[in-house]
Amino acid sequence: MKMSASELCKVLKEGELEKRSDSLLQFWKRKTCVLTEDSLNIYADSQKKSKSKELKLQSIKKVDCVERTGKFVYFTIVTTDNKEIDFRCTGDDNCWNAVITMALINFQNRRAIQDFKTRQETESTSPGQQERRLARAP
Repeated sequence: MKMSASELCKVLKEGELEKRSDSLLQFWKRKTCVLTEDSLNIYADSQKKSKSKELKLQSIKKVDCVERTGKFVYFTIVTTDNKEIDFRCTGDDNCWNAVITMALINFQNRRAIQDFKTRQETESTSPGQQERRLARAP
C-alpha cells in the first residue's frame, strides 16, 4: 500500500478513537486513528485500508469541550471553518485530546518559526534593505 506524505511523518499516536457520526441519530463509531506531526488520519477499518478522513493540523483551530464522564473522555475538534467534530476515548493516561493538543501546539510553533525565517530572508534580500538598516544604526 502506498503511503501519503502525511502518513510518512512521525507517528505520535495510533489506536482507536470513537467519532460521533454526522447523521441524525449521531451514533458513536469506533475508528482507527493515526496522529502524525501534520495530521490526524481517520480510517474506517482497523487494517487502515480505507481512509475516511484526514484532518490536517493546519485546518484545526483548537481542541475544545474536554469532559470526563465515567470511563470516557469527550472532546471536540474545532476546525478553522468552525466545523465541530466530536470524539471520545477511554480515560487512559495518554488520552487522545492531550496528544492532539500538543501536536497542534508543536505544529503552530514550527509554522511560526518557518514564517519568521521566511520573513527575515525576504527582508534581507530586498533591495535597499541594507541601506535602511545602516541608516537606522546610531
